[in-house]
Amino acid sequence: MIKRLYDWTMSMADHPRALWVLAFVSFIESSVFPIPPDVLMIPMILARPSRAFVIAGVAMVASVLGGLLGYGIGMFAFESIGEPILTALGKEDAAVRFNERFNDLGFWPVLIAGLTPFPYKIITIMSGWSAMPLGTFVITSIIARGLRFFIVAGLLWKFGAPIRDFIEKRLGLMFTLFVILLVGGFYALKFL
Repeated sequence: MIKRLYDWTMSMADHPRALWVLAFVSFIESSVFPIPPDVLMIPMILARPSRAFVIAGVAMVASVLGGLLGYGIGMFAFESIGEPILTALGKEDAAVRFNERFNDLGFWPVLIAGLTPFPYKIITIMSGWSAMPLGTFVITSIIARGLRFFIVAGLLWKFGAPIRDFIEKRLGLMFTLFVILLVGGFYALKFL
C-alpha cells in the first residue's frame, strides 16, 4: 500500500495541478498521511526551479494548517479514543506523567519533529493531546516546517538535480545532527 501511495505521489509531480496536490499532501501528511511532501516537492522544483520558493511556501503553509488538524485530533479525539484504552490497560497515570514531561519540553518536540525525519503527525497529535499552548505550537511549526522546506528548495534551486541524491538520502540525517548539536549546545550553556 505504501508503495502505491508513493508511486501516486510521484506521478502527481507532472500533473497540471501539482501545486494543489502538493498542498493536499502537505496538509494530510501532518496528521494522517504516511508519505512526506518532499517526495512531491523535489521533482516539482527540479522541473521548475524558478518556482522553488513558491513550492516551498505552499508546502509550509499547508503543512502547518494540517498540523492544526492533527492538534485538533489530539485535543478532541483523545478522550473518546485514547483515554478509554489507557484506562483499560491501567496506564492512566503513565499518560499524565508523559503529558507533563511533553509540555515541560516546550517547543522542542515540535521543532525537532518538524525538521527531522521523525513523523511530524505524531507530534501534532501529541501537542493537542497534551494541551501545548496553540500559539507555541503554530509558531514553532512555522519555523520548523519553513526551515525544512525552504532549505530543500534552496538547495535544489542552487544546485539542481546533482543535489537530489543528497537530499533524499542524507538531508534528514543532517537535520537530525543539527538538532542534536543545537540541543546539546543549549544544554551545555545551561549547565556550564
